[in-house]
Amino acid sequence: MIDRGKHNILGVRVDAVDYAAAVERIAEAAVNRRPLAVSALAVHGIMTGVLDPVQRIRLNNFDLVVPDGQPVRWALNLLHGTRLDERVYGPTLMLQMCEWAAAHEAPIFLFGGTGDQLAALGQRLLPRFPGLRIAGTRPSAFRRLTAAERDQLVAEIRGSGAALTFVGLGCPRQEVWAYENRDALSMPLLAVGAAFAFHAGQLSQAPQFMQDRGLEWFYRLAREPRRLWKRYALLNPLYLALLFAQWTGLRRFALEDAPRPTDPMLYG
Repeated sequence: MIDRGKHNILGVRVDAVDYAAAVERIAEAAVNRRPLAVSALAVHGIMTGVLDPVQRIRLNNFDLVVPDGQPVRWALNLLHGTRLDERVYGPTLMLQMCEWAAAHEAPIFLFGGTGDQLAALGQRLLPRFPGLRIAGTRPSAFRRLTAAERDQLVAEIRGSGAALTFVGLGCPRQEVWAYENRDALSMPLLAVGAAFAFHAGQLSQAPQFMQDRGLEWFYRLAREPRRLWKRYALLNPLYLALLFAQWTGLRRFALEDAPRPTDPMLYG
């Protein structure tokens, strides 16, 4: 088990952990009904914090930010000598936590996506993990919620008896939601991005050899060019340029240079 602490990647604190350490920390919080905000960040997630100082503050107040993308793992190794042998891929982390939840009779809540996606996700997860109990589901409203709607959602999750909640709103909305609702929900909140679509069978994952070489972005770009071309064509080169600047000392990236957000976004 590897847990080498948090490290600065372009001003965003990322935890140098492996799967075993991440699962242990999440499981401990679930057992003890303790709030825990978790995000699996790839390059796009890191860059949301680079380009938006308010989002950077949110991310830097997460309890656990795991290196979802290979380029993020490489950055940890390059800049901080963490010697991580593998990334902590959000979809895989979700499956490992479902396995733990089934073994320990810890109900889960699924929040995000569409109703059809959540139904398909449940149909695939339950046979795969005998004993897993889905305490509740709620699809995304795909808009900002009112304060009353937010309170209703929080009450629904708390009343479901869930021990942990998976959040699949997409980056950065899911991180905003987890940040804003962490203290209201005494359980781990796991922002897992496209994991819902992958495990529901609605979106294919890159072949393993592409994942291992940090080319998952290329696979997804080829599958969804209209939606993703700006993300990858602009953010990937900028990430590399800024990473070079941090590595060479040409630029320093502050961790705390914006006030904590006070105006809730109330995403749903």
